[in-house]
Amino acid sequence: MPAWLTDKFSSSTESKPTVMYDRALLAAIISLILFGFVMVMSASMPEAKTLTGNAFHFVIRQAVYLVGCVIIAAVILQIDMQKWQTFSPIILVAVLLLLIAVLLVGSTVNGATRWLVIGPIRIQVAELAKFAFVVFMAGYLVRRHQEVLENSKGFYKPIVLFAVYALLILLQPDLGTVVVLFVCTVGLLFLAGARLLDFFALILAGILAFVALVVVEPYRMRRVTSFMDPWEDPFGSGYQLTQSLMAYGRGDWFGQGLGNSIQKLEYLPEAHTDFIFAIIGEELGFIGIIAVLSVLLFIALRAIKLGNQCLELEKPFEGYLAYGIGIWICFQTVVNVGASIGMLPTKGLTLPFISYGGSSLWIMTAAAMILIRIDYERRLSLTQAIIGKSKNG
Repeated sequence: MPAWLTDKFSSSTESKPTVMYDRALLAAIISLILFGFVMVMSASMPEAKTLTGNAFHFVIRQAVYLVGCVIIAAVILQIDMQKWQTFSPIILVAVLLLLIAVLLVGSTVNGATRWLVIGPIRIQVAELAKFAFVVFMAGYLVRRHQEVLENSKGFYKPIVLFAVYALLILLQPDLGTVVVLFVCTVGLLFLAGARLLDFFALILAGILAFVALVVVEPYRMRRVTSFMDPWEDPFGSGYQLTQSLMAYGRGDWFGQGLGNSIQKLEYLPEAHTDFIFAIIGEELGFIGIIAVLSVLLFIALRAIKLGNQCLELEKPFEGYLAYGIGIWICFQTVVNVGASIGMLPTKGLTLPFISYGGSSLWIMTAAAMILIRIDYERRLSLTQAIIGKSKNG
C-alpha cells in the first residue's frame, strides 16, 4: 500500500493505523473497469473479426486503454485538490480551444466530427468537456457562492459558458453530452442553493431548447419516434432498439451465460459500446443487470455522501466537485440504460467504466480517482485534527 494512503496517529487511549482512502469505493471502481474489459471481450469479437480479420482487435485496444487508466490514476492521485481549484478556469479555456480545434481539424466517423487525432491517440473532446465543466463549476460555486445565492447575475454567468460549450458540442453533433452537461450544471446550482425562480426558469428553457433541437434535426426526430414505437419499423429506424429488447428478453433471470449472446453476432449495432448493457442482460440476465446497476449506484451515492462530508468540514470545492461527479455518473448511467431498454431516446452515451472506448474510460477513471483523492484529503484533515486535540489534551 502506498505510504501516502496510510497514516498513524496516537490518541489518549490507543494507537492504530488508519486507512487513508475509501477501500470500498476503490474496489467498486476497479471491479467495474475489469468487468467492462471482460464484457467488451465478449461483445466485440464477432464485429472485430468481420471488420479487421482479428477477433481480438478491440480487446487489444481496450487492454491498452487499461494501461492508460493505470497511468492516469497514478498521476491524478498525486495532484492536490487545491491545484484543481486554482487551475479550473484554465482547464475550461483549454478544453474550449480543443472543442474549436475538433471542428476545424477533427476526425469524422459516421458523419460526426468528435475526435482529435494526436499521434496514435484519438481523443473524444466532448468527454473532456464534461470533466472540465464539472471542475470549473465546483470552483465557480466557491468563488461566487454568495452571488449565486443573492441575484440572477451569479446564477446565469455559468449558464452563458455552458451555452458556448453546448453550441460547439452540438456542431459535432453530440446532443447527449450537452444533456449531461446541462443536468450537471443545473444539479450543482440547485445544491449550491440557487434561487428557485432562476432554477425553474432554467429548467423550462432547457426543456424548450431540447424539444427545438429534436424538431429541427430529422435524425433526432427519427430517434424519438422510433423509441416511442420501435416495432412500427423494426428493420428501419427501430432496428437497434428492437434488437436490444430481444437481447434482454433472451437473458431472462440468469442469462444465456458469458459469451453466449446471439445479438452480438452483428445483429445489434454498437454491441460493445453504447449498447453493451443489452449484451450484459442477454448473457448474465436480470441478476447480472441488478448487480452492475447496484455497483454504479453505490459509486454515485458514495460521491454524494463524500460531498456532504466535505461541506461539513468546510471544504466546499471538494464537496461540489464530488457532487458533480456523482450526478454525472448517475445521470449518464440512467441515459445509457434507459436508451437500451426503450425508456429514453438513443443518445450515444457510453456506460460509465464498462463500454469500449479510450476517451470515456480514461475520463471516468480520472473523475473516480479525484473522488479517491478528495476522500484521502478529508481523512487526512480529520487525522490531523485528532493529533492536534491529542497534543493539546
